[in-house]
Amino acid sequence: MSRFSDAPRLPITSVEQWRAWLVEHQDDPDPGVWIVWERSAAARQVSYEELIEEALAVGWIDGQAATLDDDHSMLWLTRRRPGSVWSRLSKERVARVVESGRMTAAGQAAIDRAKADGSWTILDSVEALIVPDDLAAAFDATPGLRDQYESFTPGQRKQILRWLVDAKRPATRAQRIAETVRLATEGVPANNR
Repeated sequence: MSRFSDAPRLPITSVEQWRAWLVEHQDDPDPGVWIVWERSAAARQVSYEELIEEALAVGWIDGQAATLDDDHSMLWLTRRRPGSVWSRLSKERVARVVESGRMTAAGQAAIDRAKADGSWTILDSVEALIVPDDLAAAFDATPGLRDQYESFTPGQRKQILRWLVDAKRPATRAQRIAETVRLATEGVPANNR
């Protein structure tokens, strides 16, 4: 069985219950849990923001969502792994958690680790839609290509930039830039899901 199917399912009834569970299980080896809650956001006893802020407070992150039945959905939450990138929204949530005094030592350790390994800031240029030098050079090699790229929606450009940042090897990044250029000449954004 997979870690997903073997993981516990936890119906959430209150923020306090969720926080208590997190504190109790934050140091479990390779922890993870399926949060079970109402599919309708209006019927939930704990909001998505509350759920995520409490997870961040102990160094956890949300992941895959799944449907359980007609009335309930599930959300996978687990400890944030080293090198896991931090979005602007996650950093804004962290600021609220710190300001409210809810940040735990484990949560702060995850932040400190991210700041030390660069994963805290790696998405900053993506969020700001800054075109990296290697992609800019590829655009500049074809007249009008930069304008075509700029005509894509901000969301499409962000997907492209994130795709480039996520490349682990220089060869992969170069292939992704070539694919971005090829598709942009056809008016199609690369990595458009």
